[in-house]
Amino acid sequence: MFALAGEVSHSPDNNVLFRPPEGRALLVSRFLLAAACGLLWFGTDAAADPSSKAAAEIAIAAATAAQQTAAAVGGEWRDTGKLIDKAKRAAAAGDYDTALGWAKKAEAQGKLGKAQAMGQMGVGNPAYLYD
Repeated sequence: MFALAGEVSHSPDNNVLFRPPEGRALLVSRFLLAAACGLLWFGTDAAADPSSKAAAEIAIAAATAAQQTAAAVGGEWRDTGKLIDKAKRAAAAGDYDTALGWAKKAEAQGKLGKAQAMGQMGVGNPAYLYD
């Protein structure tokens, strides 16, 4: 058997010595390191099935919440509700990929609408209108 992380031993003067892995253990260690970096870089969502019914339902709920948040500050965009309706119809028809796409677009519109409304809040008219 081989040690994946190398071997640790003690020298006669009680210092800890580390000997890095060699051969097959080195290859396995590098592969595991690359896999861990890939998971950190791409996240674990890459392995999840985005076409599942649950993912579509969660995305639709998030889009609805974003729409309501934008409407609360007066920033709801015109098409956000239409996109949510399209997502619901696609999910009801079993096309969860399409539903997920429409819901994510609606959620983005809700967030952008809120940001736009908050950015314009209290700005008023430009000074040149009063000259």
